[in-house]
Formats: sequence, structure tokens, C-alpha cells
Amino acid sequence: MSLKAGTIATYLGEPSPLGATVCKMHNERGVNFSVFSKDATQVELMLFRDAESPEPFLTLDLEPMVHRQGHYWFIFVANIGHGQHYGYRVRGPHNPRRGQLFDAQKLLVDPYARAIERPKGYDRVSASMPGSTLANGMKSVVVDANRFDWQDVPPPRTALANTVIYELHVRGFTQHPNSNVKAPHRGCYLGLLEKIPYLKSLGITAVELMPIQQFDPDDAPHEKQNYWGYSPINFFAPHNDYASDGTGITAVEELKMLIRELHKAKIEVYLDVVFNHTCEGDHAGPTLCFKGFQAGAYYMINNKTGAFSNFSGCGNTCNANFSIMRRMIIDALHFWVEEMHIDGFRFDLASVLARDGKGKPMQEPPLLWSIDSDPVLCGTKIIAEAWDAAGLYQVGSFIGDRWNEWNGRFRDDVRQFWRGDQDAAKHYAPRLIGSPDIYAQQRHSPQRSINFVAAHDGFTLNDLVCYEQKHNLANGENNRDGDNHNLSANYGFEGPTQDVRINNIRLRQIKNMLATVFSSLGTPMLTMGDEVRRTQGGNNNAYCQDNEISWFDWSLVETQADLFRFVKGLIALRRSHPVADQRIHRSLNDVVEKLNVAWHGIEPNRPDWAAHSHVVAVSMFSHRLYEYIYFIHNAYWDSLTFTLPHFDGCDWHLLINTANASPEDIYTLGTAPKVTERSLLVTGRSFVALVSRKR
Repeated sequence: MSLKAGTIATYLGEPSPLGATVCKMHNERGVNFSVFSKDATQVELMLFRDAESPEPFLTLDLEPMVHRQGHYWFIFVANIGHGQHYGYRVRGPHNPRRGQLFDAQKLLVDPYARAIERPKGYDRVSASMPGSTLANGMKSVVVDANRFDWQDVPPPRTALANTVIYELHVRGFTQHPNSNVKAPHRGCYLGLLEKIPYLKSLGITAVELMPIQQFDPDDAPHEKQNYWGYSPINFFAPHNDYASDGTGITAVEELKMLIRELHKAKIEVYLDVVFNHTCEGDHAGPTLCFKGFQAGAYYMINNKTGAFSNFSGCGNTCNANFSIMRRMIIDALHFWVEEMHIDGFRFDLASVLARDGKGKPMQEPPLLWSIDSDPVLCGTKIIAEAWDAAGLYQVGSFIGDRWNEWNGRFRDDVRQFWRGDQDAAKHYAPRLIGSPDIYAQQRHSPQRSINFVAAHDGFTLNDLVCYEQKHNLANGENNRDGDNHNLSANYGFEGPTQDVRINNIRLRQIKNMLATVFSSLGTPMLTMGDEVRRTQGGNNNAYCQDNEISWFDWSLVETQADLFRFVKGLIALRRSHPVADQRIHRSLNDVVEKLNVAWHGIEPNRPDWAAHSHVVAVSMFSHRLYEYIYFIHNAYWDSLTFTLPHFDGCDWHLLINTANASPEDIYTLGTAPKVTERSLLVTGRSFVALVSRKR
């Protein structure tokens, strides 16, 4: 805290910008505080010496006639600055039907706070009851945005056509004792910084960080911890528990260091942002921030019953298209881009953001169009999880020109095809060429589809081939939680086994699905640890498992070195084979046409789309390499002989065969061995890629 004892003075402040801003005003250095509250009758700004202080050392009463304009309350406090802890108490009417839930005893976090700290005595249960939480309340912290040296490191600005996304959890990536990251960096921003060489060696171009907006770890049932972080307290502050010393100020500094060093390594940073709900829950949840300032401005509340709408499945739903909330979301995105140098965003349950104040889906949602067209955000990647918890599913129909989408259809169709389901081939084929059945009508770019088969939510890739049923008993919900629709298979035994035949099939299926992701048009995404068969023991909803169930086990990098080599090879090949040609075309229609896509079966130009078919083969021409490439996807359980397409003056060379043991499962373009026969015996449940070479 920056404080000169006995010299604090207050002056008339400014309503803009919102939050706590270190600045010079009235010829004094200090902090301008500004918050929104339409219906408040009294606002108190409280200054604390640190997060553990049970009482403020100074309470400032913001007088409505002096410190209020419109619906904004503000004051300038001289001779305080970076590191100053503060909070608010707000008095007003209590009328749930009008969205008024004021409690003058609650210490409130600033909605625009750049840093937040929880005292050791923080108690979510107490915060959920009426009355004072002053002693154990969370504190906001003033941050001076000009104190960090970015060293003029430019952002990578990787074209989306060249992007490979790696979804990871900051804590889980290095928290395991075998990560070789020493305390206090283990499980923190600086722990991830130490692993940049690993990410670089893998070949990914962007990390997508699971939520790091300050969240409430206690927002979980049965005395468990909220590990994933989809429980934000506010939308600006980096999560303080990922700082090496647990403080909010250090969290800001160390996150900036991480971003700067990732940028030096030419790796972009995307944030998984949660704007659809907060940790305050419904009427029974705690009052920590938004509820205490103006609940009806931030949440969808039924004006007849006072009940919170719940399209998020988490107890409340943000009123994202209401003016106050909409502006705050845009301000938060601007903050992460301009002050924190973030390169992109993945929007959790983004379809919620398309609903109006009563929850009805909007044809032209103003927030989503604002994000799509915002000049500050125009250089960022924006990715939608294009569905919500109340059944709104918008994959292929999400609004906007720039929005990219998690392609849930890709995930499901790839799983079903390789599992050997009936009637899967005809649905699988479009996924390989950018899902034109979903995206071509709107003339979207080829990268619109974010292609993945596993993510944080659901089975890991390893567990997808080891378990037919979820095993979530550790979550304390009697295995009721988590999705029952996993499209998984165990190939003869539930869980780990010593059966060599089963293990061979499982490894091959992992390679098949990874090869599909990285050879398909669109933008590929890999989830933390899938490159080395990370397992969660069949838990498909590990949101509350801050333990070895969720953590990256670094011993796998050695024991699964062959698979790691295979994934690195896939990423390297992606940059050189025809899917890279998608970057030179404006729309998916152009790409499919100019790649000369042709479909085959076991015989050239004779595709089989029958319900019983388990085979898809496709050839395409690379205008950059002046060569053809041919992909064989054999999901049938037995070997099949494929007659190879013939191109005058060319020979085929083997790039990938997932049935082969390492190192003969994948080659570089320069080392691919020649195929001397006109036909090829392809092992059951395997993926083959060949490239043509002129004689």
C-alpha cells in the first residue's frame, strides 16, 4: 500500500473511468474511485491496510449531492496509490422484484477492481447470510497500470489459419510434484512460464487458459473446491491464488510476465472468459459484488417473483444485453487486450449472451455484435462456446462475421465414426473439410470451426478410449453429475488393463482421432495432456478435483514419448500439407473448390455413404506444394485393401500410418518412404496419409 500517514485528502473526483484509477488530480497524486449504483441511497468507500484488516482505517461517506452524477458515485483520494486495499458498503432499498438487494452491512468488491484478495477468514456461508461480513470480506486492491515493463515485445499475431490452440489449466499444468517446478512457483503463473520450452517443443501457437478471472474457490458443494474457475467474482482481476505469494498485486505482475514471455516465444494467449454468470448464485448465494450494488442491472431477475433466471446452470444469469452489463463486458475485454496484452478469448456458454433481459434469444444481440465489430478487439481471436445450459444450441448459426465456434458436431461425429457407429461415415466426411454443411451457407472463413475431440469438460482423450461409463464418485454426487452422453468405448475392459490387444487398439484410436483433428480444415485445439495420455480415471466432470485426478502428470512425457513424438509430427505436418492452403482463401466454399476435394472408398472415386460403411477416403490438391495428399480413414474393425488414386507422373509416399509402431507411424515430407504398390492394405481402425511426388 502506498500511503503517507496523516496526509490523506479527498477531492471531487470524476465518474469516468470506472474502478480505481491511479492519476493526478487537483495537483495531487492519488486514486479516483468510481462505481455505478442507480438505486443506492448511500455509498461508503472503506480503506484498509491489508487484506486481513478487520476494520478500515478510513471510511469515506460519498455524499449524493457532491459525489454523485447520474447513477455514478465517485471521489478522488490523494496520497494513496498502487497496492491500496479498499471496498464499498452500499445502502438502498430491499425489493427483490425490482432487482434491489442492498445490504448496508456487506463489504463489496469493486466490479472494476484490477486485483482482489480473500482474507484467510473468508467464509462463503457467512457471505450468504444477511448482515456484516466486514472482517472476513474480500478486499479490492488498487493497481497502477503503468508500473510494468513490457520490453516492447510485440504480440505474435498468428494468422488463425496457422493457429494450433492448447487448452490448459494454470494450476493443474505444474501443480503435480513431478513437474520439477519448485515452490512457490508450482501451480502458479510463473510455473507455467517455466514450461514455455515444453509448449514450444510441442509446436502449439496459442495457449487457451481456463478461467483466471478472480473466482471463488469455495463455490462448490460438499466442502470441495472449485478447481476449474467457472465462478467469477469480477471480470478484471487475475486470480490471486495463482500468484507466487497469493496476493492480488503479485498476480497482476506475474501474469504480465507470463504473457510477455509467451509472446517472446511466439505463443499467443487466449482467455476462457465467463460473462454468463457469477459466483454470487441465486437468492441463497453470497453478496460479494454485483448483488450489493444493483442486482437488477447485472442479473436477469423475474420482476414478478424476484427469482434469478438460470440459463447458465449455475444459479444466476448475467443480463448481458442490459446497458450497464454490456458496457462492463466490453470494458473488461478492452482491459485484457490493452493493459494485459491478451490475444484472444473463448466465451464460456456464449449463447447466453444472445438472450435479452427476460431470457429470450435475440435475432441481433447488441453485445455480440459490439464485440464482433469493436476496433480495439479487431485484432483478437474470438471463440464462442455456441450453446448454453438451457438448450440454446447455435453451432453454425452464431451471430457475427468474426466469431469462431467450438464445433460440438465435429467432436461428436469424430467420436462416433472412430467408435464404429452405424450411419456415421456420411456425417463424419464434412467434418474433414471444415463442416461446409454447417458453415458454407454463411460464407464463413475456413477457420470458423474450432476442431476438437476432447476438452476440459468431459473425458480426456485417453479416457475416451478406456471407459464406457463416467466414474465421478469422487465428486460427492453419487455419480449423478457429468454428461452421460460420452460416445466413448473401452474396447473390452473398463479402465486400465494389461491386455496388449486392447491397449494397442486404444493407442491407435487416440492417434486416429488426433490425426483427424490436425488434418481437417478448421482450427485445431488440443487439451492439456492429451498428447501424453493424461487420465482422470474416468471422471468426466473434474471441476472440483484440485488433486492428481486433474493435474498434469509429467512422468507421462517420458512414458508416452512415442505418442508425444507423433503429436509433434502432426503439428509440424499441418503447417506444410494442404489444410494450410485455407489461409489464402476468403471463404470455406473457395477452399473446398480450389483444393479439388474428391471422395473415395476402397476404390478411387467410389465413396460409400451407406449406413453400414466405416470407411472414408479423401484426396485434395495443395496449390502450395503442387502435390496431392490422400487420407484414408478406416474405422472398420478388420483390415481392408484400398486401391490408390492414380495421378500421371506421380508416386505415393507414406506420411502417416497409425497402425505402425513409432517411429514409422509418422514421417516428415522430406523422409516419407515411397509406396511401390497400386494398392495398400490398411489395418482395421487406423488412419493413413499419403503425399504424391513427381517421378
